[in-house]
Amino acid sequence: MKRPHHGGNLDWAAKLANCPLNSLVDFSASLNPLGPPEGVHTAIKTGLDSLTTYPDPAYGQLKDALGQWHHLPAHWILPGNGAAELLTWMAWEFAQYPITYVVTPAFGDYHRALRTFRAQVQPCHLYYTPDTLSCAVENLEKSLNNAGILLNNPHNPTGKLFTQKQLSAFLKTYALVVVDEAFMDFLPPHQQQSLIPVVQDYPNLVILRSLTKFYRIPGLRLGYAISNPERLLKWQNLRDPWPVNSLAAKVGEIVIQDRAFQQKTWDWLIPTRERLLTGLKALPSLIPYQGSANFLLVKTEESSVVLQEKLLKNYQILIRDCLSFPELGDRFFRIAVRTEEENQRLLNALAEIL
Repeated sequence: MKRPHHGGNLDWAAKLANCPLNSLVDFSASLNPLGPPEGVHTAIKTGLDSLTTYPDPAYGQLKDALGQWHHLPAHWILPGNGAAELLTWMAWEFAQYPITYVVTPAFGDYHRALRTFRAQVQPCHLYYTPDTLSCAVENLEKSLNNAGILLNNPHNPTGKLFTQKQLSAFLKTYALVVVDEAFMDFLPPHQQQSLIPVVQDYPNLVILRSLTKFYRIPGLRLGYAISNPERLLKWQNLRDPWPVNSLAAKVGEIVIQDRAFQQKTWDWLIPTRERLLTGLKALPSLIPYQGSANFLLVKTEESSVVLQEKLLKNYQILIRDCLSFPELGDRFFRIAVRTEEENQRLLNALAEIL
């Protein structure tokens, strides 16, 4: 079975580990272990009757709920079949420009989408030292009025958080700025560096968001774009008429209003992530990097592919190798932050292996 390019491929992992799927502990997909919220089950049960009719192609109720959450008019929001579907239309737009800068390492679907429309891509690298990450983004040219730039914040796979000030310079420089904020929800509101508060001031800005990671509903496929309504209408006219199914739309309306679940996640993540980081630092041959999201990037002296195989076959634990990030290769791996018990299970297994 071919090695997966994404995390969360449990069929592949179970075959390699020779165990049932439910025996695996999946650190490869950066999903909230506290989810999904109880409201998801209720929304699906009450929404079953909606399967007999087509979804509202305008997704009015979902956009209203998202607009209230972000304090934006609903027509500034476009729901999608996961953020991945919206990446397709982002790439179509980037292809209209002579050059697109992509901050790398980067999510593999960026390259897939950009290749589809033959966009001209120029990588812009993050740099690694034994203890820190340095950012080449700030050194990009400042007169690129006919170019685009794409990055995610917090950055995947490093977890680095760019500040609003760092990113605001691009808004005055580039013809198109796309910021993928798929993991921004994992930061408490006072720590977030989202550009949503300024999106109405910059017609060249697109923000992508995902509901699947924070609320742990990847099987439903639900994300959304925030941008100038004229751009979103153009995307709407290019794509299929009903990209989001009725159940996903109903779940989105419910979970975005679950303040208790949001607070529970923020209260859990910060101390749990710090304890996992401390545990990794105590192990030989590993250099974990401080991250601001619900995952950690770790540098390893041993091949991450070998380490991944040992963890699967001997402990039924799946980590994310970084082979799909060419800049990282097999000397890095990424792990999600999970429950205290599961994190300790991973630390114990790594200690025995290393």
